[in-house]
Amino acid sequence: MAPSNLVVDVRSLERTYLVGDVEVRALRGVTLQIASGDFVAVMGASGSGKSTFMNLIGCLDRPTAGTYLLAGRDVGGLSRDELAGVRGQQIGFVFQGFNLLPRTSALENVELPMLYQGVKSAERKKRATGALERVGLAERLDHTPAQLSGGQQQRVAIARALVNEPKLLLADEPTGALDSKTSEEVMNLFTDLNRQGLTIVVVTHEPDVAEYAQRVVTFRDGAILGDAQRRAA
Repeated sequence: MAPSNLVVDVRSLERTYLVGDVEVRALRGVTLQIASGDFVAVMGASGSGKSTFMNLIGCLDRPTAGTYLLAGRDVGGLSRDELAGVRGQQIGFVFQGFNLLPRTSALENVELPMLYQGVKSAERKKRATGALERVGLAERLDHTPAQLSGGQQQRVAIARALVNEPKLLLADEPTGALDSKTSEEVMNLFTDLNRQGLTIVVVTHEPDVAEYAQRVVTFRDGAILGDAQRRAA
């Protein structure tokens, strides 16, 4: 039985894609555990398997073989609708491109995930306001993305990822569209959130971003090449 403090527990995970008549093994028997409160950077060259791994632990894709327990629950046999429910309730996503609705205020952008969960309007506004305050944007609730800097837009995206209080935050190249100073601010925010107990996995190719994590897991050719502890939690 898996330890109760594991958020991510993958065993012998494989993912094979069919490209024409050719099988491409994107993941080759990956086994990895991530405990509650961990801050993990996933690194590797293009084609190493790191993005495939993120898609699988984010319940955006299904493994070809192996098992995945998310907070102790085997998600391998869930239906498409059940997986969507798991994503909405237990996983927050932050992407390089922010993915904000352009004509919609910061507050309304952060409210969006709660619409899909059936949360009532007053509660949506309360929770979205709290999430934006948590990322330092209490004075920007009514601003649209065009009225915000890149760093502020990413903070809105982080607030949106936090609003349903996920067990796991997945960030895919979250600083890729930001300058170095703003990247540092965003990574400091992730560090603060991790210190508050949030489990975070950041996929990155930038060593300076990986330095913020407690662990660095390196992928190559669909397998884990290394798993190094950087600093004490």
